[in-house]
Amino acid sequence: MNFLTKYIKKYWLSFGAAVVFLTFEAICDLLQPTIIAKIIDEGVVNKDIDYVLKMGSVMLLVTACGAVAATSRSILASIVSQKFGTELRSDLFKKVQNLAFKNLDQFDRASLITRLTNDVTQVQIFVNGLMRIFVKAPLLAIGGLIMATRLNLHLAVVLAVVVPLVAILIIINLKLGFPRFAKVQKALDGVNSIMREYLSGVRVVKAFNRFDVEINKFTKVNDQFKDRSISASRLMSVFSPAIMLMVNLGIVIVIWLGGLGVESGEIQVGHIIAFINYMTQILFSLMMISMVFNMFVRAKASAGRIGEVFSQESKQTWSKEVLQQNSNQKGRIDFENVSFSYEDTGLEPVLKQINLTIFPGETVGIIGSTGSGKSTLVGLIPRFYDAVQGTVKVNGEDVKTVSPKALRDKIAFVPQKNILFTGSVADNIRWGKEEATQEEIIEAARIAGAHDFIAASPEGYKTLIGQRGVNFSGGQKQRLSIARALVKKPEILILDDSTSAVDVTTEAKIKEGLKKYAQGLTCILIAQRITSIMDSDKIVVLDHGMVAGVGTHQELIKDCQVYQEIYRSQIGKEVALNGEDSSTRAE
Repeated sequence: MNFLTKYIKKYWLSFGAAVVFLTFEAICDLLQPTIIAKIIDEGVVNKDIDYVLKMGSVMLLVTACGAVAATSRSILASIVSQKFGTELRSDLFKKVQNLAFKNLDQFDRASLITRLTNDVTQVQIFVNGLMRIFVKAPLLAIGGLIMATRLNLHLAVVLAVVVPLVAILIIINLKLGFPRFAKVQKALDGVNSIMREYLSGVRVVKAFNRFDVEINKFTKVNDQFKDRSISASRLMSVFSPAIMLMVNLGIVIVIWLGGLGVESGEIQVGHIIAFINYMTQILFSLMMISMVFNMFVRAKASAGRIGEVFSQESKQTWSKEVLQQNSNQKGRIDFENVSFSYEDTGLEPVLKQINLTIFPGETVGIIGSTGSGKSTLVGLIPRFYDAVQGTVKVNGEDVKTVSPKALRDKIAFVPQKNILFTGSVADNIRWGKEEATQEEIIEAARIAGAHDFIAASPEGYKTLIGQRGVNFSGGQKQRLSIARALVKKPEILILDDSTSAVDVTTEAKIKEGLKKYAQGLTCILIAQRITSIMDSDKIVVLDHGMVAGVGTHQELIKDCQVYQEIYRSQIGKEVALNGEDSSTRAE
């Protein structure tokens, strides 16, 4: 929990002030039973009404001072805990943003959401409780013991027996409770994971009518969460009544012994009443301490999970150097003996010994079978991952030696999975360039083939996008994503199979617009359809993570067997059939 040191240093003064007010409040609470004892033993017994009124006024003053202290403490506790929770959540989000993909791959996405929400809330509640009742409880317990002992040493023997027994119960509670609450948090991760998966694929679930399967999956994790919560709560529920039983037995013994003392004249009635009040205060403080430990167990489990994220050291180190503005190198990309695997050991590399140069202004198509490493290869350019072996260069510089902002400012990337964000259509396109004008947005949309369907909607570019772009088709989302990349006007444009959901005619229009727009721009096109990259300046063929061929369409048709197979599987048979039909008609 080293990550908490930062917040302790920042908020210790406010926390200390809250504890001072809380201590003053506890002192006021502890003084009241003694005042009551004096009123009974000296005022009531002697029928001295002036003394009763005098001490009653003192008691009201003490109560008022305690109320002011309690109010001040509550205000401080709320302010500090809310600021702490907000800052912790923000820092955790920033940490997640700054982690490399290899670090993020170690966490389930639903688990990260739980850590950012539920776990931070648990820690925040504990911090708030520290300044409200958690510190007050031991103060009341210790103060009650001291005041009760000063009041009557013989009756204090009862406390010498009860308090150690309660302490033992609390320690057992802590040791048994922590592992159970850790399991509860993991079970909550499971619930969030299933729910997130269902919401992401709700259309597929409905299309295949798999409601029963999803309900069974959710019921399973939900029941597991319930069972673990019940197990933890059942354990906690045993200790609170046990503590209450112990202290109440102590009160019964005090009343019995006090009755004997009053009968013999050794103890005054006011002392017994005050002692019982102190016993009651000790009872409630011990109950609060028990609750403190329950909350501590939850908070400790949550803090441990948050600490796991903060303890991650990014597997990528970044320099602050900017890319050189060498006009001869602008937009050039080099892969020098590059190999890559998603795990450092144990798995076969996804890319093997890649040597490839993409020159400035070239349009390069990348094609290959599913799983050949196309997306992985282009993911190394903006440095989503680092090559295990070899060097990736942009503008002649190793991507590991420049700052992420400087590198990614030169690149626009349209991923396979198109993501649209909450907001208007214009806001989403403006993601590529925050200061883009309306004219630039419209121009990018025209080139991407998105302007017509945007303009046809009643609100045009102000149309609000639903959750994950649900109110747009797959092809429309792809075109909006392309527009978002084009408005950036980058040096390098990477389109990762980003026209797979559009028809051939629309794709042809997009490519035509790109030719005019992309003059002098290095453009990389990943495609499943061979027609999408046939007219590229250069085509790279990948096969099982290796470069099987590089060249133009005509060169590869002659020399590359893998490309020939792709061509035949997609176009060759159709061309052959068309050729036969033509010759038949000629005859």
